[in-house]
Amino acid sequence: MEVDLIFKIAAIGIIVAVLTQLLKHSGREEQAMMTTIAGLVVVLLMVINEIAILFDTIKSVFGLY
Repeated sequence: MEVDLIFKIAAIGIIVAVLTQLLKHSGREEQAMMTTIAGLVVVLLMVINEIAILFDTIKSVFGLY
C-alpha cells in the first residue's frame, strides 16, 4: 500500500469529521450523516481499487490470466 493512499484516506477522514461537526452544530443532522456516508464510500472505492490492483498483480505473478 502506498503512503500517498494512507495520507489521502487520512485527509478525507479529517475533512469529513470537520464537515460533520459543522453540520451537526448548525442543526443539519441529516446532511451530517450523508457527509459521513459519502466519505466512507469514497474511501471504500479507493481501497477496493487497490485490492483490484493487488489481485491483478497476483494473477500475473502466478500466470492465472
